[in-house]
Amino acid sequence: MELSLLCSSTRFPHPRSSLPEKFLPLRAAFSNPNPCFLAGVRCGLRDGPRKPLSRGRVLSKEAIQAVQALKLAKSSPRPSAAAGAADDCRMADVFRGRIARLLKDDLLDVLKELQRQNEWEIALQVFAVIQKEFWYKPDPSLYSDMILMMGKNNLIEKAENLFSELEKVGVRPDTRVFTEIIGAFLRIGDVQKAMGMYKLMKDSGCSPDKLTFTILVRNLEKGGEEELATAVRRDCEFYIDSPRKFLEELDKNYPKRRSIKLV
Repeated sequence: MELSLLCSSTRFPHPRSSLPEKFLPLRAAFSNPNPCFLAGVRCGLRDGPRKPLSRGRVLSKEAIQAVQALKLAKSSPRPSAAAGAADDCRMADVFRGRIARLLKDDLLDVLKELQRQNEWEIALQVFAVIQKEFWYKPDPSLYSDMILMMGKNNLIEKAENLFSELEKVGVRPDTRVFTEIIGAFLRIGDVQKAMGMYKLMKDSGCSPDKLTFTILVRNLEKGGEEELATAVRRDCEFYIDSPRKFLEELDKNYPKRRSIKLV
C-alpha cells in the first residue's frame, strides 16, 4: 500500500523530504553498517508485547471506530488493479469522513493507538493529517514517537525524513528525538551514523540522558565496539548525576556476554 492516499480526491498526502544539507556528510561518510550489529541488535529497550493504553486514558467511541475503519480499509482484499484503486479510495473516504470529524484529542489518540498497534503506514497518513490541522504546532514529542515507530520497523529513510522535517519547521530536536534516531541507526547496524548523530546531539547543546547512554552502551558492547562503548561511558561523567551508580546498575541489568573458549 502506498503511504500517500492514492485516490485523486484525497487531501492528505504524506510530505516527503530528505536530510538537510548539514546532515548530508553523515549520509555520505557513514554508509557501511557493522555486520556484527545485524545479528539481532535491539536498540530501544521497548521491544516485547504490545503495551496497554496509558492509565487514565480511554479511547472514545469515535476514536475506536476510526481506528477500526482505517484498518479495515487497509486490509481489504485486492484481487485486481481496479480493486486496489477502489481500496485506496475507500481509505480516502475514511479520512474525509471519520477522521475529518474527529476532535483534537481523539485524533491524537488515534495516532497513539496506531503506533501502539504498529500500524506504521496508516500512522504516517494520520500524522500528515494532524500536521494540517489549524491547532497543530510542531511538537518534538510527536516526531520522536514517529521516529521510534519507523526505527522499530527498520524504515531508516522515513526516520531520517521525520528528523529533517523538524529543522525545516524551525524546531530543534530535543534529547528524545536524538535518542530515537540514534536507536534507529543502531537497529540497522549503522554504528557510524549513530555515533555521528550522537556527536551532533552534543555539539548542538542537547544533553544525552540515561536512556541515550543505555541504548548506546548496551548496543555498542553487544556489537563488539568496545572502544566506542568506553568513550560513551566516560561521557556519563559529564551528563549524568551519580554516573558510577548509573553504570553499575546498567551493568547489572544488562551484563556483558562472555565468550567461552573451547580447548
